[in-house]
Amino acid sequence: MNRLKQRWGITSNLQAIIILIVFAITGSASAWISRPFCDWVGIHKEDLGAVWFTLIRLLIILPVYQVLLVAIGTIFGQFRFFWNFEKKMLKRMGLGFLFKD
Repeated sequence: MNRLKQRWGITSNLQAIIILIVFAITGSASAWISRPFCDWVGIHKEDLGAVWFTLIRLLIILPVYQVLLVAIGTIFGQFRFFWNFEKKMLKRMGLGFLFKD
């Protein structure tokens, strides 16, 4: 736990636990939200096949996850951590031009 706290730049075990809870909730929520969205848009596994359906669903989940991560992190009082985490992740994906440092 100490290595994780040091890597994330946090000091308390409680904050580490809250962050892990936010990651768990966000992952589950983004996958849960993508299902009705796919139904609404008309994307079905039977029509596309398993591989294409999975790829399209992952592309839908990615932006949903990004938004939910900051939103749920804010609800849990960890906006600064998750905003910095989000910027770092998007920069690694080549979208760093979206942020001014």
